[in-house]
Amino acid sequence: MNKRRWAAIGIAVTLLILSGISSAISSKKDEKKELSQVNELLYGTNEVQEKTEEAGSNNKKIVKLVVEGAIIDDGTSGLFSTGGYNHESFMKQLAKIKNDSKVKGILLEINSPGGSVYETAEITRALKELQASKKIPIYASMESQAASGGYYIAANSDKIFATEDTMTGSIGVIMSSMNYSGLMEKLGISDTTIKSGALKDIGSSSRPQTEEDKKVLQAFVDSMYGRFVKTVAEGRDMKEADVRKLADGRIYDGTQAVENGLVDTLGYPDQALKALKKDKKMSDAKVVSYTSGSTNFMNTWLGNNLAEFQGIKPSQEELVRNIVESVGTPQAPKAMYLYGGE
Repeated sequence: MNKRRWAAIGIAVTLLILSGISSAISSKKDEKKELSQVNELLYGTNEVQEKTEEAGSNNKKIVKLVVEGAIIDDGTSGLFSTGGYNHESFMKQLAKIKNDSKVKGILLEINSPGGSVYETAEITRALKELQASKKIPIYASMESQAASGGYYIAANSDKIFATEDTMTGSIGVIMSSMNYSGLMEKLGISDTTIKSGALKDIGSSSRPQTEEDKKVLQAFVDSMYGRFVKTVAEGRDMKEADVRKLADGRIYDGTQAVENGLVDTLGYPDQALKALKKDKKMSDAKVVSYTSGSTNFMNTWLGNNLAEFQGIKPSQEELVRNIVESVGTPQAPKAMYLYGGE
């Protein structure tokens, strides 16, 4: 018997023991409370947990929010979560801030190439609501990259920081697709799609794109692009015409972004935090971050080992497929605020 099988047997025995403990606890008078505690140990909780980054006043908090990776709700959460950006968790963090009267400021750290139009807009809307309803200042700090949707969510911040080497800009919308109808014809394969209207399969890769297809898709993308430009113009107090001159999809480094008015100043996250404390007179504020309650025994140890030993851990190809399906398919491409396309 090889090592993997022995390990799998060991894990199974461990699960059996833990199940027995859970059953024993459930027989006690306060079974609901204690069973809940065991379940949290095994499976975690969906609640957002607060973690202290810097000590300070409990009545005055600065929350450090982190957007790391593509802004896509790829559905990979729970036992086999792959890490990176988790949209559900991030929106819960914003909701927690909304319900916490002690939060007086937000440091938004961004390292993202952008992502889906919907998720990007949802984040931006929530951040603007916090600024309007709770008068919470938001300082954004761009790290390695904050392109396209990454810049979109930063645009309405009270102050934007970037390093000299930050890649930002890429203001625009992209809808990537591939057409292989010519190859199909050479292979003797024909598209036999039945549809209710000429544009029902718009964007299809299995038939040639028509001028009407292109016209409709371009109008669709242009509409989203207009909203992007308007968001930047409002956030940066610029004229839309001036934003459009910068928003042809090109990228900028931090220095260029400052020169063009897309970024306020150069600096790293620690400098952005220091400026937030000084500008808003919060030198004594406690700095906190949020973590998802999903980090637990089951997700970390069992999730990593059992899945690997049994061969059910998602492969790299499956992870890529999850992302592709979330941003669109060859038959249904999806508009993105994303640097470089899909």
